[in-house]
Amino acid sequence: MKLKCFTTPMILITLTAISLMYGHFQTLIPSQTICEDANNTMITIDLSFCHPFEGDMMHMAKPVQFGVVTKGEDRIDMLGSLKEYTKDGYSAWQTNYTLNTPGDHVFFVEPAPYWEPAEGAYIIHYTKVVVNSFNMEVGWDVEVGFKTEIIPLTRPYGLYTNNIFQGRVLVDGKPVPFCEVEVEYYNDNRKYSAPAGPFITQVIKTDAQGLFSYAMPVAGWWGFAALNEDDKTLRNPEDGKDYPIEIGALIWVYAVDIE
Repeated sequence: MKLKCFTTPMILITLTAISLMYGHFQTLIPSQTICEDANNTMITIDLSFCHPFEGDMMHMAKPVQFGVVTKGEDRIDMLGSLKEYTKDGYSAWQTNYTLNTPGDHVFFVEPAPYWEPAEGAYIIHYTKVVVNSFNMEVGWDVEVGFKTEIIPLTRPYGLYTNNIFQGRVLVDGKPVPFCEVEVEYYNDNRKYSAPAGPFITQVIKTDAQGLFSYAMPVAGWWGFAALNEDDKTLRNPEDGKDYPIEIGALIWVYAVDIE
C-alpha cells in the first residue's frame, strides 16, 4: 500500500480532529471528598464539560437533573441551587452544599445533550461522585437509576495513589461486557504533560461481566467514562436529521499520596 504524504498543516489538522474524538468528560468535582470536621461541613461542587487533561473547556448548558442521594436512601433535587459562571470563556456551573448528616453522599448530574459535529453525534454523560461525612460508610455503591452508570466495587474515596479502582458498567440496569472505558486525569493547572497523544486518555475495556480495573498512578482526580451508544437517536434542529447519542457512565475518584 502506498502511503500518502501530508504537509505539516494537514498533520496538525488530522491530529486536532483525532483529539476531538477522545477526552470529552463531564466533570463533577467537590472541594473535599471526606468530611470529618464539624466546623467545615460546607463543600463547593463544580460542574463543567471539558478535556480534563488538556484543560480545554466546552460550553455546558444547564443540566437536565442534578442532585444527591444520601446514605443510599434519601434523594434530594439540587438543580435549582446551581449557579452559572464563566470558566475560560465557557459556561460552567457551581453550587454549595452543607453536609448535615453522617454517611455517603452520591452527587449526580445528567447534563443536557451536547452536539459534537466532529463525531456526528450527541453526547450525554451521566456522572457521579461520592463524598463521605463523619465516617459513616453507607451508600457509596448505590444505584442512582441512570440510563447508564458505573457501580463502584472499590470504595470511591479514601484511596491512595496506585490503589486499584474497580467498577461495573450498567446500561438499563444490566452489565455491559467488553465496552470501552476512557480514563483521564484532571490535570489542574496543567501540572503534567503527555509524551504522546495516546497518554492523554487511557483506554481499557470491561470483561465479560462488565467489570473494569485501573490503578491510578498519580495523586488527584481521575475520571472513568464508560461509553456506549443509546438505542435512541436525537434530532438536530439545524438540519432536521436524526443522530446517534453517545451515552457515557462517569464516576470521579480522588487519590492521595501516602505520607
